Amino acid sequence: MKAVIDNLNIHFIKKGNGKSVLILPGWGTTIDTYKTLIDSISKYACVYCLDMPGFGNSDQPYNSWNTDDYVSFVTKFIKSQNIKELDLIGHSNGGRIIIKLLSNNKIDFKVTKAILIGSAGIVHKKNAFYILKIKTYKLFKTIIQFKPIKKIFPNLLLKLKNHFGSEDYKNASPIMKETMVKLVNEDLTKYLHNISVPTLLLWGELDTATPISDGELMEKLIPDAGLIRIKNCSHYVFLETPTYVNKIIYTFLNGESQ
Repeated sequence: MKAVIDNLNIHFIKKGNGKSVLILPGWGTTIDTYKTLIDSISKYACVYCLDMPGFGNSDQPYNSWNTDDYVSFVTKFIKSQNIKELDLIGHSNGGRIIIKLLSNNKIDFKVTKAILIGSAGIVHKKNAFYILKIKTYKLFKTIIQFKPIKKIFPNLLLKLKNHFGSEDYKNASPIMKETMVKLVNEDLTKYLHNISVPTLLLWGELDTATPISDGELMEKLIPDAGLIRIKNCSHYVFLETPTYVNKIIYTFLNGESQ
């Protein structure tokens, strides 16, 4: 299905009947990544899932976005579907968006429950290796700005950014690179206490993208939150143990065992 939000063509799926559930994907993932989750939830609810702007079959934003831009986008999508009440599920960057959205008291729809799966949003103190890496990057960046070097090696700055960046950063377009920088540098810790809805935290104990300590901190700071640690799983628990995760989600959203 297609929707036009902020002049962007957005691809999404709507499946099932009943109460509304919206899945917000993580950075770089698409609707296909969440197919098993969508199929499970669609048996008892009307589930929506988006290709977020810049990924899958959705248009890329015209300029770089921050978390507030994503919140505005998601809010407009919900309104476009005439949804008055829903549950939210966010994986990784999708969780980051939900945290910021739920700290906003001005939304005119009701969020009943939230599920954060390996959610992003916590900024960690930089270790010595990371600090050295950044200093080295800045030193090289300064050097290659000199006109003679810039003239001889016009693409050197781009190569430098790609060398020092993560795989997600390397694979992103210039606009999405700027977007990623804005997102990962905003610490949402101060917003966690504003989340007033029951919140389920699902985390793989082996998650290296968003460590289990992030989930523990969220459980501590979100007033009505519970953390489920999933052994031998990493950042994609819903793919690694789909049957177990789907049962947990069903029980949380419906208040009863499947």
